[in-house]
Amino acid sequence: MPVSAKQFDDLVRDMPGFGRDPASIRHRIEMMEAVLEGLFVIPGTKRRVGLDSLIGLVPIVGDITTAAMGAWIVWEARNLGMSKWQLTRMAANVGVDTLVGAIPFAGDIFDFLYKSNTKNLRIIRKHLDRHHPSTVTIDG
Repeated sequence: MPVSAKQFDDLVRDMPGFGRDPASIRHRIEMMEAVLEGLFVIPGTKRRVGLDSLIGLVPIVGDITTAAMGAWIVWEARNLGMSKWQLTRMAANVGVDTLVGAIPFAGDIFDFLYKSNTKNLRIIRKHLDRHHPSTVTIDG
């Protein structure tokens, strides 16, 4: 039996992480940051590595792909009603990561060290903790 668009929206809205509320947006952004910056830890070190560093090894296409994923985080931040200054800082983080990351070899090292999405998540968390305290999660 087919489901109407309204029924689908109602069903998805109730699923954790799929709504338009600040808590769901926070969850999505945190998950994207984890995929981009921290899929695994390099053995013997405390350095997290994610798709941003791995896909960035592929010239041009990898950098464009990770830039688009970083831009999505900025878009979600915009949906939270963050200030233009905060959004500009976040877009600059993604832009620097993309431009420098596009340089062969040196850019790959830069991608490994410069975690633009983690920086952006920090900005978003600060905003959410101040303006939407009910979204605070306790890491344990």
